[in-house]
Amino acid sequence: MDEREPAFAEIPPYEPPAAYTEGGPPRDRFCNRSVQEVLQAVFGFPGFRSLQAQAVDCAMQGQDALVLMPTGGGKSVCYQIPALCRPGMGLVISPLIALMDDQVAGLRQLGVNAAALHSELDENESAQIRSDLANGRVDLLYISPERLLSSGTLDRLTRIPLSIIAIDEAHCISAWGHEFRPEYRALTALPRHFPNVPRLALTATADERTRDDILTALDMPHAHVLVSSFHRPNLNIAVQPKGSELKQLLAALERYREDAAIVYCGSRARTERIAASLRERGWSALAYHAGLSPVEKRAALLRFRSGEPLVIVATVAFGMGIDRPDVRAVVHLDMPSSPEAYYQQIGRAGRDGLPSDTVLLYGGEDIARARYWLDQSSAPDHEKRIMRNRLEAMIAFTETTGCRTQALLHCFGEELDQPCGHCDNCRHPVLTFDGTEAARKLLSAVYRTGESFGALHVIAVLRAKRTDGVSRNGHDQLSVWGIGQDRSEQFWRGVVRQLIARGALRIEGQYGGLRLNPDIARPILRGEQTVPLRADPVVENGGNIGSTRGERQSVALDLPEDRVPLFEALRKWRREEAKEQEIPPYVIFHDSVLKDIALEKPDDLDTLGDIKGVGRSKLERYGEAVLAVIEAEAT
Repeated sequence: MDEREPAFAEIPPYEPPAAYTEGGPPRDRFCNRSVQEVLQAVFGFPGFRSLQAQAVDCAMQGQDALVLMPTGGGKSVCYQIPALCRPGMGLVISPLIALMDDQVAGLRQLGVNAAALHSELDENESAQIRSDLANGRVDLLYISPERLLSSGTLDRLTRIPLSIIAIDEAHCISAWGHEFRPEYRALTALPRHFPNVPRLALTATADERTRDDILTALDMPHAHVLVSSFHRPNLNIAVQPKGSELKQLLAALERYREDAAIVYCGSRARTERIAASLRERGWSALAYHAGLSPVEKRAALLRFRSGEPLVIVATVAFGMGIDRPDVRAVVHLDMPSSPEAYYQQIGRAGRDGLPSDTVLLYGGEDIARARYWLDQSSAPDHEKRIMRNRLEAMIAFTETTGCRTQALLHCFGEELDQPCGHCDNCRHPVLTFDGTEAARKLLSAVYRTGESFGALHVIAVLRAKRTDGVSRNGHDQLSVWGIGQDRSEQFWRGVVRQLIARGALRIEGQYGGLRLNPDIARPILRGEQTVPLRADPVVENGGNIGSTRGERQSVALDLPEDRVPLFEALRKWRREEAKEQEIPPYVIFHDSVLKDIALEKPDDLDTLGDIKGVGRSKLERYGEAVLAVIEAEAT
């Protein structure tokens, strides 16, 4: 402790959120400390991770940088440290209120005077923050681009010395990004208003085209581009063709009844329906989509942030700003439009670095529908080409027989040297077979039935199943009648899906009829091209999805049996403390920190302070209470 003591000197204790009063801690009180001292004393981390040190060094040298790190990779430290260590106030431009509020709550727990200006503040709160800004009592200010550029705000901020400007979720500025926000484009004016202030643009997802567009849109031609590995070893990635969708969903969620999960759907109505189905089966589940009222959205977010076990069934409206670190599962019931969107959404799982599951369910209709809407888009041809390339990359990812992590990282220009070992294809290598004959039979059946019937009708013809539609149309008299009756309906569904993915089949018309794509289908029908197919696993009862562990994969299960009660006691204490303060539990300590405390069982403040994630402020604020929990559990 002696070696660390100088780092703590003169750093004031935690100031509660209400302490925006005269005489509060002055800005710039950290400026005489090194970045390492502040990292350890304030944030409780012994050292930087990945590219954090390089990003911090760029800002400390007054240089711009574009920083790409995966979700949970520690992007916020890249700008929070220089915001404190450089003279002036840090300005953080962020797109969502929930994200700003979580960041501010977390910083205040660390003894940092942070504030957020947004539309949900009442006039008294806004007036108090404006006063604190004028009097130099704010270390970091979070603000939305709309509020920053509103009348009066920009002028007021130009009179305040700034240490750094951070543009979070920077992919929103790019028209090629998957969450483009036009208002971000106005941020190109920042250098004119704040000359010589270093800027950090940060994002978790951006391919090379999007990166170039970000730098152009922000007028950062000389910025350093720092790209971290996008590999998330704690995420178990699984992809399955749709069978019994609800059963598959329940199988993916079952081991997480006491944890948080997110289920992404393609439409508002679907989120409502799936959430209701989960509630009927005893789950605590809420729908979230853009059609909800502000009150309903806020209520859902508050419940999600409270730390309770909860499944949020959402459209992509529930994405950025979700800062809860202990989401243990993310399930997609519809295929995302691009690898970037998919990566951003699965990034909500396991932000604390602990094992988590991601499951994507998809079908041929998903693929065909996505292609159809893209064809119908009014976007210029050059944009449609880029969008089509991204969609095809997503389709290739779903159908790959190799390592999924390697396929996903390839979309971001990163090559993983060897298979990841934690995706479904690595854990359960895929069987493939020569599907040329099966493909020819199915394509022939589509052609003979007139290229206007759906998959179920065509499969019924192949399997000699007399339905009303088959009899009415006389399709039981065709030459293709019964030529596939030696195979199951699921087998033929898989062939349909994979031929759609290859582009040999399309789905068209009001009733989803299958139609040949002649350029691709003809060589197959003529026997000029072989068609390797993957053998789909049986998924009717949930299949082998998610992690290999059948039990609930709680953090506690990774602990020795005799430490689990202490871990749960610490979680209970944290819930009660968070409820008292009306803040999310993870703002106090992440599960990973509680896990380390349960493992180490510190018996004094010095030992507790050595644990990663326990900084000076939290040690002073919570140290005695944590030691009391440990002592009580030992007796």
